[in-house]
Amino acid sequence: MNDNQLLRYSRQIMLADVDIEGQEKLLAAKVLIVGLGGLGSPVAMYLAAAGVGHLILADFDEVDLTNLQRQIVHSTSRISENKAKSAAKTLSELNPEIQITCIEKMQDAESLFTQVKQVNVVVDCTDNFQTRFAINAACVAAKVPLVSGAAIQLEGQITVFDFRNPAAPCYACLYQEDSDNLTCAANGVLAPLVGVIGSMQALETIKLICSFGTTLSSRLLLFDARHIEWREIKLTKDSQCSVCNAKHYQS
Repeated sequence: MNDNQLLRYSRQIMLADVDIEGQEKLLAAKVLIVGLGGLGSPVAMYLAAAGVGHLILADFDEVDLTNLQRQIVHSTSRISENKAKSAAKTLSELNPEIQITCIEKMQDAESLFTQVKQVNVVVDCTDNFQTRFAINAACVAAKVPLVSGAAIQLEGQITVFDFRNPAAPCYACLYQEDSDNLTCAANGVLAPLVGVIGSMQALETIKLICSFGTTLSSRLLLFDARHIEWREIKLTKDSQCSVCNAKHYQS
């Protein structure tokens, strides 16, 4: 690290859990963020500020006026601009030292796997089950940790699927593909809620990269914003899961 980096990241480096070694891991890390909306905004901004060296931003959607109530990485002047490109501009201003790659088109299974196997962590900030299952399958196949978050109305959740551990469950162990797909557009969401969940996703990502503390692997945290209550559910691997069962996992 040069003197400028030592100064920029000094408050993190002061932490014994991070130190110089952890900051160097962050600078050398590559993270894929899928979805640059309400969750992806704080995730991307905190990871950029923390010094994650290479962020891959994937989003084929465009900035809309209705997004700006909660998607803080975008601005009014960027309405109708691709969200990945819009986010890249904000992140470059925040930290011009990091590398940013934008993916502006929807990825098929093969291209998604190609991206996933090149990164240290994937952060799922999407809002539909079809994409979530595709991301999960790619992370299982590549054995790359997945940080998953969701927020709707006044409720949020976050968990980590660490596929470096063969005993870890996957997203398909938790949800069925025919589950009801609730969206912010149809059901609404309170702006600070996505900030809470997204910030925790960024925190878990940093912990995975720096290898400190206890992550949310095999634990699902549920957040009730109305009453500020957290509830934890232990997750176990589904032996009948068609995505991550032992036979599939080792193939």
